[in-house]
Amino acid sequence: MSPALAGTRPLLTASLKQEARSFAPWIAVVTALSISSIIVYPYAFPTQADRRQLAATLGANPALSLIFGPARDLSTAEGFNTWRALALGGFITALMAIFAVIRATRAQEDSGQAELLASGVLGRSARLVVAVAMASLASIVLGVVAAVATGLSGSNWPDACLLAATFTVTGLMFAAVAAVAAQIGSDARTASTIAVATLGTLFLLRGYIDTMNLPAWVAWTTPLGWMEQTRPATENRWWPLLPGLAVALLLSVVAARLQGRRDFGQGTIAPRPGPARGKVRSTTALAWRLNRAPVISWTVAFALLGSVFGNLATSVTSLLAGNPAAANVLAGGATAPGALVGSFLVTILSLTGIIAAVGGVQSMLKVRAEEMDDRVEPVLATAVRRPSYFGSNILIALAGPTLGLLVAGLVIAVMAGTADIGVSFGDVLLQAVATAPAVWTVTAVSVAVVGARPQVKIAAWIGVIAAFALTLLGPTFKLPDWALGISPFWHVPHVTAASPVWSGLVWVSLFTLGFLAVGLAGFRRRDLAR
Repeated sequence: MSPALAGTRPLLTASLKQEARSFAPWIAVVTALSISSIIVYPYAFPTQADRRQLAATLGANPALSLIFGPARDLSTAEGFNTWRALALGGFITALMAIFAVIRATRAQEDSGQAELLASGVLGRSARLVVAVAMASLASIVLGVVAAVATGLSGSNWPDACLLAATFTVTGLMFAAVAAVAAQIGSDARTASTIAVATLGTLFLLRGYIDTMNLPAWVAWTTPLGWMEQTRPATENRWWPLLPGLAVALLLSVVAARLQGRRDFGQGTIAPRPGPARGKVRSTTALAWRLNRAPVISWTVAFALLGSVFGNLATSVTSLLAGNPAAANVLAGGATAPGALVGSFLVTILSLTGIIAAVGGVQSMLKVRAEEMDDRVEPVLATAVRRPSYFGSNILIALAGPTLGLLVAGLVIAVMAGTADIGVSFGDVLLQAVATAPAVWTVTAVSVAVVGARPQVKIAAWIGVIAAFALTLLGPTFKLPDWALGISPFWHVPHVTAASPVWSGLVWVSLFTLGFLAVGLAGFRRRDLAR
């Protein structure tokens, strides 16, 4: 064995023992996403009429293609599962791989674990090889479990195996992306941001290509588009997986070369030095300083997202031209462009709001991270009161997503309002404003978790996951109104409707206040982490 790889096998064994449990939730989510489609489909859509109605519904909403990809065949459970699980399951698998690699590389350097390991018999490249190998094994296990569970649930085995293979190859590709990002970023947070931003950009590009009905060759410009070209349940083509494997191998080699040239604990992107002088005068200023970089990054991202969604909004009437079934589903049979575009705007702004809430949850989890690093206790040892400190972070957690949502809404409003498609600038901007209370509710769930029960911080994501599932998938499975109403975005009024119903925002706001009260009371009474 090469000296650079000395100690790889025992380190991999120890790492798998330590990290194996962290992969279980990811595997369970992707597997559940796949098998639920196979199990529920015959009951939700028992007749051909129901399935034609489903196809018309999905065709009437281009925003769904942005997330799930094209619906090529919805007449079978396997085709429905491919539409619902391929893109989203690959995205979740890629996140799992990214976080696994960053934890085992740059996060260990930041915490000092890597230096402790290096003091033993360990080659320079061993940790990187172990990180990529561990993420790759997790992706393979995920694919195997998803394939077996989907096949046992009633799916055709070739379809289930190919669909699961797309999950695995996506995980392999982004494990390699994360390995490169770990060499570029100055710390674990920067490396994660680079890798996740790359994933998000490619996912959005793939969705834009699917939505705009561009020539078929354009889908090959993004690696995530290669996975769609496998076309499970229709053509079952395995060969598009090969470019994905080649990219994973190539990026892994690039990461190894970069790792051999950089200094330990450093990255290609050097961190910016802090101010020579400065004083933080309030808890709000402290919270802003800790979160301003991600808030600014999210705001820029939402400006770009708004331009993509705005372009889709201006094209929605042409995308649905010649599809009267779609128009009937989307706008109740209305032919006015404003009705079509208005319903579409509700969907894309709700989706924007769900994405914005991710930034709010991250801001609240930053409070827990600061607490675990023993940086909160010295602050509270001064005259700073707990409610003031926690309240300042809540303010940033609510304001950041609101700013991102409004920036995206403003860009969409400018594009849609000047395109003569039946809606005005004021209508679109008001729809964005009406979506903000739902974003606050989702963020407030994380406030309650971090404040009252931070030991189960993964529960802070429940609001985002539930809102996404119920808002985008609930109507597809014909869930009852009481179930759909769990999502705060279900209560957002359609401001372009003849008689918008605003009362739902009152209930949403009351739940927000309740979650905030639980979080504040919990943080004031509980012990800090030690």
